[in-house]
Amino acid sequence: MLREQGLAVAIALVLVVGVSGCQKRTAGPNVADYQKQRAAIIEQQKKQAGQPTQVAGQAANAAPDEASAAFALGNDGRFTYDPLDKRDPFRSFVLDRLKERDAFAKHPLEQFDLSQLDVTGVVWETNKRRALVLDPSGQNYIVSEGDPIGKNDGRVVSIGDNAVVVREAYVDFHGERTTKEIEMRVRQSQGG
Repeated sequence: MLREQGLAVAIALVLVVGVSGCQKRTAGPNVADYQKQRAAIIEQQKKQAGQPTQVAGQAANAAPDEASAAFALGNDGRFTYDPLDKRDPFRSFVLDRLKERDAFAKHPLEQFDLSQLDVTGVVWETNKRRALVLDPSGQNYIVSEGDPIGKNDGRVVSIGDNAVVVREAYVDFHGERTTKEIEMRVRQSQGG
């Protein structure tokens, strides 16, 4: 019987929240609101159980408002936390941002370190030089000056006769951002 009445109260609270939820609020409930809502819920439970309704320091006619649905009360009347569809409060925001950045890489070559990439050829008798870069999986990509390459925000600076120069940005141990130019050469075929 109590469980059915508790379910009816919860449904009523959800309806109150649904009807009044369209109002614009600038801030969440404060401590006084929480205590008022908690007292109202406790009074409602005591009414259903046939106990006196007066809670210490609270009026007997206090009514729950829309934030009451945010509270999940267990069988003993204590607050219980439901983590369903909620973010882990101990997970780092910085790591989440780094994962998002890696997931939305603009160019496939930004997923690899420069040491994993090989320059297999250079086309240089045109007005815009291009290079052919091989990734570890065997996929070839055509890059030109200004294209992103490498995990450390690298950019192709120049393409020479048999080399590609890439400028990467690093954060050193002092926390300062520094750049480094790395030359990737076309590998000469072995013997034969």
